[in-house]
Amino acid sequence: MLRRRTLAGALAFPMIAKSASAQSYPAQPVRLVVGFAAGQAIDILARLIAQSLTEQFHQQFIVDNKPGSGGNIAAESVARSAADGHTLLVIGANNPINATLYAKPGFDLLRDFTAVAGIYRVYQVMVVKPSFPARTGAAFVAYAKANPGKINFGSAGTGSVAHVSGELFKMMAGIDMQHVPYRGAPLALADLLAGQVQVMFDNLPSSIDHIRNQRLIALGVSTPQPLDLLPGVPTIGSFVPGYETSAFAGLGAPTGTPAAVVDRLNAAVGKALADATLKAKILDLGGVPMPMAAADFAKFLAEETEKWGKVIRAANIKPV
Repeated sequence: MLRRRTLAGALAFPMIAKSASAQSYPAQPVRLVVGFAAGQAIDILARLIAQSLTEQFHQQFIVDNKPGSGGNIAAESVARSAADGHTLLVIGANNPINATLYAKPGFDLLRDFTAVAGIYRVYQVMVVKPSFPARTGAAFVAYAKANPGKINFGSAGTGSVAHVSGELFKMMAGIDMQHVPYRGAPLALADLLAGQVQVMFDNLPSSIDHIRNQRLIALGVSTPQPLDLLPGVPTIGSFVPGYETSAFAGLGAPTGTPAAVVDRLNAAVGKALADATLKAKILDLGGVPMPMAAADFAKFLAEETEKWGKVIRAANIKPV
């Protein structure tokens, strides 16, 4: 009987230890690693979430910017960190894209990371100048088919969401357009307004003021349903069936992070996103909150990786 009790105690001890570890988490400041410079939307959102998590856990959650290689430097550093929940990656749309874009990124997004929580999504809007010959999405497709290779679409750079969104549109609409990459969306938008490129699949926040001031016309949004923010603007899927894209942000942890820690973080992010003030700030940035169970976020990442992998291979996109 004594031996049975001893064995039972030995088996129970790891479970008790794991539970205690989760309850005492975080035992030190937590770093949220962002693969881009401060001031970009993903960085701003990370800081808002970090502030809420700091208040909830009574421990510092600090944003650590590690820009470079399209976000791969940040991701690799987190993948090699201790799997204890004290170093997290702010996963963006660049990460599923990079999984195929880069032959050897130094890590595997789906293998080396545990999905923790979704934070927000930002959709794209297809915009042209008022002087463009086509004023509707269907008319744009017809014009592009009649003028193959004569339309230039601008993007924030090779492999950016705007780039792969344009390539996906080309594939699904059966048209030919020329890609013109820029060093950031503002430069691409400036050339769109100047007439150097004819169309962009831009993140909604950076185009919304131009649309409201009628400097640009929105032909469609990449959302599943029309947006109240842009009344009268159809979804791109209404004239290119099945088309849907978005940028997003979420949290990931190194594979092996205890499930109990992931669950605590997921619940805390969900609580943060339910806060009216934080929700309003996300909406003000042109995004929508994206609370997700960890398993759902993992499924979402796998689907995004597969989707963009097909586009990158079909368009033969290479990093520059």
